Amino acid sequence: MHSLSYTLFKGSRRLATGPLAEVALEARRAALGAGTEPLVIFQDATGRSIDLDLRGGEQDVIARLPQPVPADEDEQTAEAAGPRRRGRPKLGVVAREVTLLPRHWDWLAHQPGGASVALRKLVEAARRAGSETDRIRAKREAAYHFMSVMAGNLAGFEEATRALFAGDRARLNKEIAGWPSDIRDHLLTILGR
Repeated sequence: MHSLSYTLFKGSRRLATGPLAEVALEARRAALGAGTEPLVIFQDATGRSIDLDLRGGEQDVIARLPQPVPADEDEQTAEAAGPRRRGRPKLGVVAREVTLLPRHWDWLAHQPGGASVALRKLVEAARRAGSETDRIRAKREAAYHFMSVMAGNLAGFEEATRALFAGDRARLNKEIAGWPSDIRDHLLTILGR
């Protein structure tokens, strides 16, 4: 599921999924319609609900939407700053404190390029090695956030949560079988079916 995809629920019914502008306009239409069921919009990648100001006309709603941050924001900021200057290029480096044992500092001091280069290489290697694990964990956390809002009061929620984090898909499917179909289906979509 794309990180810029959103889903709108009215009560336990899924009304729309797509880009934020489309979902926001659908939420506005639903808010103007009959019924008292709550409207909730979720960012699909995180499973977290978001709040939008749906007052005014369609253009007002669109104008108030949060703007997505492009992945290459640092490059765009650097381009807007003007021509490159002499010296080290801006790499988006953020200086923070790292606490290590003396033996770790000794090892880092003997690495080619110094401590910073060695630490960056170690972090990149760990990111590559754990990317599948990180992806699975992110999906489970997104599913949990969604479940907490939409199914926290439904029968089997606690057992479904245990099954989710245990990675037991069969038990999860059993626990959510009685849930409203749109909630159940969206939860499974977040998890990647």
